[in-house]
Amino acid sequence: MTGTTPGLPWIEVAASAPYFCDETGVPWHPIGQNDSIDWPELAPLFRRRDLPAVERHLRWLKASGVTCLRLMLEDARGRHRFLEKPAGRFVPAMVQVWDDLFALCEAVGLRILLTPLDTFWMWMRWKQHPWNSANGGPLASMREALLSAETRDALKTRLDFAIERWGGSGTLFAWDLWNEIHPAHARDDAGCFGEVIEDLSRHVRMREQQLHGRSHLQTVSIYGPELRWKPDQPLHDPIFRHPALDFATIHIYGERSIDNPRNTVAPARAMGDIVRECLAEITDGRPFLDTEHGPIHSFKDRRITLPEAFDDEYFRHMAWAHLASGGAGGGMRWPNRHPHVLTAGMRVAQQAMAGFMPLIDWSRFARRNLNAEGSATGHHLFACGDDSQAVAWLLRARSLDGDGRMRQDAPPRPAMLTLPMATGRVQVMEWNTVTGEVVRVSDHPVRDGQLRYETTPFVADLALAIVSLP
Repeated sequence: MTGTTPGLPWIEVAASAPYFCDETGVPWHPIGQNDSIDWPELAPLFRRRDLPAVERHLRWLKASGVTCLRLMLEDARGRHRFLEKPAGRFVPAMVQVWDDLFALCEAVGLRILLTPLDTFWMWMRWKQHPWNSANGGPLASMREALLSAETRDALKTRLDFAIERWGGSGTLFAWDLWNEIHPAHARDDAGCFGEVIEDLSRHVRMREQQLHGRSHLQTVSIYGPELRWKPDQPLHDPIFRHPALDFATIHIYGERSIDNPRNTVAPARAMGDIVRECLAEITDGRPFLDTEHGPIHSFKDRRITLPEAFDDEYFRHMAWAHLASGGAGGGMRWPNRHPHVLTAGMRVAQQAMAGFMPLIDWSRFARRNLNAEGSATGHHLFACGDDSQAVAWLLRARSLDGDGRMRQDAPPRPAMLTLPMATGRVQVMEWNTVTGEVVRVSDHPVRDGQLRYETTPFVADLALAIVSLP
């Protein structure tokens, strides 16, 4: 097998909105999560142990509204999932894994956000990694990874291999050129980030153009807290505004809220605040999305797997806070569970979000964040909009139960929503984020540039799609 036959339309940035569409102009939303070729659901790909089981799983994901998986080309935690061994020699069993995964995803209709380096586990398992110079590789220390010309060449060789073999397919959504780029990869100096991104981006685009006549979208990710932890480092320009990149992404691990949740409301509020901050950093209207979030501190450091019912609600709240605040899609969870997979309840939440998407014309939704510009009495408001459309998600305040979840025995009550919109009339569609169903559709006036709308009574949360009428 020498690659996949192009079938799925390629994904592009919408011409007039900070969202995605396919090459035919149909809106496309990254709904999915991080996955790994060595985690339970995809592990049967290795040595083709059970391809039908993987296909069944992927079809279930598709039926659950999932559109995209974020994956790294190798799982560097152990010795047996390295893509190259030694450096520059591509392991046949691993190449077969990717041949099969691309073919299955194309057949099912799923896309892949692909990053070539598992930088976290490369750092943690550097002694064993084939790129370590002690093992015949190009690099003495991960602390010089971004500075080493030999390492840059090795990465380009890896990217060239992937571009030639799998890059002709629309199954590839985009490249994350460097997973969680970090000053520690350059002797604690981020000053080289812009040049590194420019070099890698130019190389990938040139190679894709040569082989396929066009190029996929590109981004570079960062561990989000670093933006606050290292104010002295030049991190914002390369992540949010680098001219070579097509969309911006960070990994949203808010300390003491998202990374170690005690209730399901504080993480949503943190997600809304962080998305708003990130959108303010973007000056050219490119899309923004979270490509990693989850209870990393609870799971990795405290060895806690969140109770499933709590985690399902935490997941759903995070996803709607991300979408309604102006992010593309619902964000991409890192499972941080044992076993390391998303729950069935999380898939139900993704399906409910996918059902909401057709209610907005995303191809012309030039949204701005409105979390602070609107209000919703007695509720936390997450919202974005332009003059003619808006998305809002309302989460009831002061209604937590003893286990940190939302009370379900509270009497339903309405919220009075206020949002800036163009004067005229709008259609308001209320959406149940649990069942994925329309609650009510109504026409409503907008006077003096303000929508004032009383919702139907609800217990915990409610999403709204608001569209101007002719």
